[in-house]
Amino acid sequence: MRVRRYGSAGPVVLVLHGGPAAAGEAAPLARGLATRFQVLEPWQRGSGGAPLTVARHVADLAALIAALDAAPPPALVGESWGAMLALACAAAHPESCAALVLVGCGTFDPDSRAAIPARLAARIDRQTRCELERLAGLELDPEERLRRRYALLEPLYHVDPLPVEQDPQAPPFDVRAHRETWADMLREQARGTYPAAFAAIRVPVLMLHGAQDPHPGREIHALLRRYMPQIEYREWARCGHQPWRERHAREEFFEQMNAWLHLQLRPKARNG
Repeated sequence: MRVRRYGSAGPVVLVLHGGPAAAGEAAPLARGLATRFQVLEPWQRGSGGAPLTVARHVADLAALIAALDAAPPPALVGESWGAMLALACAAAHPESCAALVLVGCGTFDPDSRAAIPARLAARIDRQTRCELERLAGLELDPEERLRRRYALLEPLYHVDPLPVEQDPQAPPFDVRAHRETWADMLREQARGTYPAAFAAIRVPVLMLHGAQDPHPGREIHALLRRYMPQIEYREWARCGHQPWRERHAREEFFEQMNAWLHLQLRPKARNG
């Protein structure tokens, strides 16, 4: 994995991008934490060779954490799919991290997942609907079709977004890696692995979510709380899937995330 670093002092925080396979997307999150922490932004393994699995991504992340040998262990901050990966890693390696922050966390059950297209459909205007219908009639390879569909739907994930911060270093979206990884996550959910495995997580967990995120935050939180009763939930009313891009939530989002992480990662006082 390629790893970008931000900040030079403080406890270690790993920021995990979403997608799956949206390498570089988490850079604004990493920069927003760099004044108080040493932040690492790993780019998850891309496609090639054996099909990607959740277990492969967990093993990669666990190996990176072990190589850091940080004291205290790092906190994991994941956005969207990255939040799901953070949970999977913490469940498989409970001692590997000190705290988890889940930003716009993905879904772990069919009902929550079904809410996403329903919420998006309620926001689609006539022009976008016509473009989607036209796209369905084009003869395209699956990867190109997915890219074009995402480009049409992406604006529906936000409320009042700030301009996108272009990352010239970020690679093109790896559609194959996305498909392989997400298909395996769905298989693991169907087998009952997730979210049941999260009962092994004992560290503090904070879930940060936009009320206008197509991912139903309160429903996802309610499900996760069955296995992690310690999980906290905070929500912003005028906010979509990426709080760091939202004009009305960005400042408070970073303030609350930084303060919570500082509280969890500060040195513990010794008795006596």
